[in-house]
Amino acid sequence: MDVKQPTLQEKITRLRMSFLSQMPARLDNAQQQYRLLSSDWQAQARLAVELHRFFHSIKGTASSFGFTGLADLADTGETLLLALIEMPETEVPGNKLLPVGELLSEMKQQLQQLQKSRGGLADNAQHAPFFEMEQNDSKRAESNRKALIYICDDEPEQVTQLGYQLHCFGYEIEYFLDTQSFHDAVLKRRPDAVIMDVYFPNGSTAGTDELARLSVIIGEALPSIVLSGYGDFEARLGAVQAGCLAYFTKPAQALDLAAKLDELLLSERREEQLRILVVDDEPEVAAYHSLILQEAGMSVKQLHDPSGILDVLRQFNPDLVLADMYMPRCTGVELAAIIRQLPEYISLPIVYLSNETNRKKQFSAMQVGVEGFITKPVVPEELVSAVVLRAERMRTLRALMSRDSLTGLYNHTATTEMLHTNLAQAIRQQENLILVMLDLDNFKEVNDLHGHMAGDQVLVALSRILKHRLRGSDIIGRYGGEEFALLLKDVTLGYAEKLVNQLREDFSNIAFTAGKARFNCTFSAGLSCYPDYTHVDALRMAADRALYQAKHQGRNQVVLGRYRHD
Repeated sequence: MDVKQPTLQEKITRLRMSFLSQMPARLDNAQQQYRLLSSDWQAQARLAVELHRFFHSIKGTASSFGFTGLADLADTGETLLLALIEMPETEVPGNKLLPVGELLSEMKQQLQQLQKSRGGLADNAQHAPFFEMEQNDSKRAESNRKALIYICDDEPEQVTQLGYQLHCFGYEIEYFLDTQSFHDAVLKRRPDAVIMDVYFPNGSTAGTDELARLSVIIGEALPSIVLSGYGDFEARLGAVQAGCLAYFTKPAQALDLAAKLDELLLSERREEQLRILVVDDEPEVAAYHSLILQEAGMSVKQLHDPSGILDVLRQFNPDLVLADMYMPRCTGVELAAIIRQLPEYISLPIVYLSNETNRKKQFSAMQVGVEGFITKPVVPEELVSAVVLRAERMRTLRALMSRDSLTGLYNHTATTEMLHTNLAQAIRQQENLILVMLDLDNFKEVNDLHGHMAGDQVLVALSRILKHRLRGSDIIGRYGGEEFALLLKDVTLGYAEKLVNQLREDFSNIAFTAGKARFNCTFSAGLSCYPDYTHVDALRMAADRALYQAKHQGRNQVVLGRYRHD
């Protein structure tokens, strides 16, 4: 039996109800603090700060959930308490404190009215929060699904060879020798992209004519690449008019086609979600802002107690921190200062999310190195835009610092850091972690015989295969010139050995060209694992020993590291 998932508005309604259900107890506590403060201001002065925080919190939460009456009363109370707190220590407020008690009584009365109106659902319904983000169709697809490529060409041998090589790069391939079977297949199952010949026995432009016909039937052009024996103007014009996005003349290299397919499908693939950490001691407000960001396709972690920030930063590794400015025990300013003490998070974007409107206070709060200030209640689209802009910029900067420029894989420094981080995580969660050290065989000969451009082609091809065939959670790094490191999480050593052997066999069948020369390359690999080795150096040395053994035994093979005590 399917369980109906709550809609976005149902989730927001639950948050509003939760907030209202907690208000009576919070108001009772505030009134008790007010009575103590009134009885002895000098002895209980600290309670003024508590009451100020109470009003500030209610103001932000109530405004976020559309309870404008409560928010206005809380705003007045916050202003009154701030004036009292800033009085000279020798001065006693006297009658200036009375309006605070009156405001608390008014808030209680308004709360009772809201509860009578079915949880406030009828209270200024037009002010209740509602938002709906545009949905990207590409997010419907599973991130690990292989892209489906249809190849339509009436030359069986060429189609088979090309299809096999593209399969090695991680694509799902289906072949068609005529346009009619291709037509029927498209109507049954839509491919992610098409590689189409132009000339067929039923017409010199039958291939591109079929693509144009299908685009009318299905309402959009299929992402298509033409692969033809003809490179004349008319053939190319027909391809452009049919909506084709690239044109290759035969014989084309599988690596070039794979690169173009990656480019065509990039916008269709779901990128790794932006990771946003929301720090707010008000669970309902944190949940509301999290809903906004999740609706926009982000991964969100909520933290209600700032004292857990160090563990959450290590485990969640956010792209941005969205923090409330006023929290008990640790303010947003103090939290930002703590984060900036850690060298690895010195550039992590931090944005305050608060109903503080005083410009001087905002500027002062940002002096600890904070990116920006978003005022509650937020406009959902503006919140998403502000977060995405800063988080993606962080991703870009990280990539520039941590990625190898040729392959796009993690560089040596980033890979080493991730080895330390992932081993610590594996130990905490008691999960397997496999380290694979992989090295191209006789790579110096490739550079010497065919030139460094050919060598770069080999490095890019191997990196492309690894990126296509491994999971998004696995780590792939270019460890040295022709040496790569893989971190495979939560798999057995036997599974890892089988996987790397399959990658090795497929890579050995990729054909490379340099001028008129054709050649193949192979690699050797050594594997080690946690829990056999519990220290980074021992794990790495075991994999290196296994790699050396694979080279010594004749190359083009995978060897498991023998267990030795650390």
